[in-house]
Amino acid sequence: MKTIAIANQKGGVGKTTTAVNLSAGLAELGMRILLIDLDPQGNATSSLGLQGLVGESVYDPLLGSVSVATKIFPTRLERLFIIPSDLDLAGAEVEIARMDDHLVRLAKALAPLRSDNPFDFILLDCPPSLGILMTNALAAADELLTPIQCEFFALEGLVRIVGIVEQIKAAGVNDDVELRGIVMTMFDSRTNLSAQVVADVREHFAEQVYETVIPRTVRLSEAPSFGKSILEYDSSGNGARAYRALAAEFVRRHQLQLVV
Repeated sequence: MKTIAIANQKGGVGKTTTAVNLSAGLAELGMRILLIDLDPQGNATSSLGLQGLVGESVYDPLLGSVSVATKIFPTRLERLFIIPSDLDLAGAEVEIARMDDHLVRLAKALAPLRSDNPFDFILLDCPPSLGILMTNALAAADELLTPIQCEFFALEGLVRIVGIVEQIKAAGVNDDVELRGIVMTMFDSRTNLSAQVVADVREHFAEQVYETVIPRTVRLSEAPSFGKSILEYDSSGNGARAYRALAAEFVRRHQLQLVV
């Protein structure tokens, strides 16, 4: 089992869209996936139509009062499970900051799952900030996957993410975490800028950049309001095809054998 943090300190780059739809694509390919919504806004939770699960976030496991296994819920999609989020999770920032081991609370909460190995991957949908929740995610993760919007300041954002990873390693809380995947999102084939940004990012980060590029589509924007992944909402559309291709590339990169 591997834990993947899906993170970018900037909002609006397709982070949650990627977390939800990559999870759905991997589940469709036969992987057993746990998606953990670490964003107090709960967008990944509502994107799967589960916003009614109030008080079932990772908040209590972070504080050590209950087992993380008690917070795992099935979704409509076979093999895809979720630990939802709600606004109560925002309080964890304050509560955890008072603890001596505040950087590794999530890693400790997830440790029993590593022993039991019930999932192929845990995907962590991180909040778009550099607070306690994101640093806990990076401290618990085996690797980092960063969605980057095809815009002018993409490289600047990537440099910041690399800096954060280095800080986590320097602090001694997770020596192994690396930026191993960059997904270019909101690609607009009608503009030269999108193509130039992709070329620039590939030049600087080479093998870390996924070949699959996620297009900007109206359907991808609409799907969360219906509580559905793009694979459910518009199964044959460009967005669904892109995320299925991303899931397949993800599997190849991790050299996994499909079970379907």
